[in-house]
This record gives sequence, C-alpha cells and structure tokens, in this order.
Amino acid sequence: MKQFFITTILVVLVCLNSNAQQSIFGKWKTIDDETGDPKSIVEIYERGGQVYGKIVKLFRNGDEDPDPICDLCPEDDARYGKKIIGMEIIKDLKKEGNEYADGTVLKPDEGKIFRCRIWLEENQLKIRGYWGFFYRTQTWVKAD
Repeated sequence: MKQFFITTILVVLVCLNSNAQQSIFGKWKTIDDETGDPKSIVEIYERGGQVYGKIVKLFRNGDEDPDPICDLCPEDDARYGKKIIGMEIIKDLKKEGNEYADGTVLKPDEGKIFRCRIWLEENQLKIRGYWGFFYRTQTWVKAD
C-alpha cells in the first residue's frame, strides 16, 4: 500500500511537471482548418525578447512547386518574391500573460498579413489572425 501511494505521488508530480514545461517554442505542424491536411512545419523561436516563426517545411502535392516563392506577398514587403521555406511568417509577438500578441502573421498562399495572437491550449498551439474586428483561429500540433 505504501509503495502504491509513493508511485501515485510520483506520477502526479511528473504529470504536473510536464504540463508546467509546455512551451510555444519549437516546431509545430500547421493544419488546414478546411481540409484537415497538414500544410507546413513552422518553427517558433525568440529573438530580442520577441517571438517569431518561420516555415521550415512544406507539405506539397506532387504537382505543386516543392519550394515556391511568395509572389502573392505585398510588393512593398521584404518577403515578396522570396522562397517560402525559411521565411519568417510570424513577427514581433510580445508576451502578454499566458499569450503572445501585438505581432503579425503572413499567410503566404494568400499574400495577406494579419495582426495575430498565439497561446497554448491542451498541448496545441492556437494562432488567431485578425483583420479588423474579424478573426480566424487555427490549431497547430507539436511536430515530431
């Protein structure tokens, strides 16, 4: 009985510790919220006290360019005409409590830049892009 009690306490402590160590940083698989298909792997990292994210891999169909350029990006944006793999699509997020906000996210396949906010929820990364009062939230899962 004593051994069972000690084992139970250790399991609870390990679970609490693993939840406390969850982080937005690392590689995340983006999921198309319309089809459910994986679209890319984005690496989230910190630089200069702010949070950024860059595309490190694209999941493409056989008939699609495996390493396309952002020809739909705004022409006055430095990312216009650049390769999408390696491109920073999330910029300048700042920590606000349990979330990161006040930055932007680029949707390269549409060439649109949105204000954004990200946070963790149940081991998933939630990313919300805002256009005026409208918003759309995607769920990304930790990449292996």
